[in-house]
Amino acid sequence: MALKDITLGQYFPGNTPIHRLDPRTKILLTLYYIVALFTAEFLLTYALMFLALASGIAISKVGAKTILRGMKPVVLIVVITALLNLFYTPGTPILSFWIFTLTVEGIWAAFFMTVRILMLITGTFLLTYTTSPILLTDGIESLLGPLKKVRVPVHELAMMMSIALRFIPTLIEETDKIMSAQKARGADFETGNLFQKARALVPLLVPLFISAFRRADELAVAMECRCYHGGEGRTRMRQLKYTRADWAVIVLGLLGCIAITVMGHFGL
Repeated sequence: MALKDITLGQYFPGNTPIHRLDPRTKILLTLYYIVALFTAEFLLTYALMFLALASGIAISKVGAKTILRGMKPVVLIVVITALLNLFYTPGTPILSFWIFTLTVEGIWAAFFMTVRILMLITGTFLLTYTTSPILLTDGIESLLGPLKKVRVPVHELAMMMSIALRFIPTLIEETDKIMSAQKARGADFETGNLFQKARALVPLLVPLFISAFRRADELAVAMECRCYHGGEGRTRMRQLKYTRADWAVIVLGLLGCIAITVMGHFGL
């Protein structure tokens, strides 16, 4: 797996209806989607959720190849989760060997858990793919605004999340450069067993940490030079405003979430 396949935190600019939605709308839709996904139980509700997700991907024009490439880093986690559900779910046994027992219920549990994880990751990826880190920060801060009354540092929390998302692609690119430089000097990151590969990555940590701390220090100096002192009295160049399209999408998303939850409750 190449480091360039890790697309978490990347933003793909566009002018699609999804890109033009208010960031708060997209955050709420993502929350509705997650709730509905965890209340879905059977094929019909999963099929409806998949149809909604596929429609979102098609409208956003992000591209299925980009989505699939972003899935590569989580393949191992998905496989391990599927195997645990496959062999350790009690039910009607089909096959048994050593400490493993394959059951009918285990097959269905593994299938639904795999689909749920992949759809969950895809839905959250779609949020970051179509929303810039700045707008995402503004949206989170606006939605959490009521917590300011109980002295929760909403602006600072949103800023930290935004900076983390912004620097994930940067650190991945830096890691790729360091690996290429060390390969040119004879380092081998591809041969050997799992432990040997892990040990070969140790020399990457020191220059990567140095680079990360240097970038953090440069960012802190730049923010201080611009007189940044937190969210108190801070204004924005772009004010967030809901449009009719935003309200329509919010209402439709909420109704869809309620419908999936009710269908899952009745075993549909």
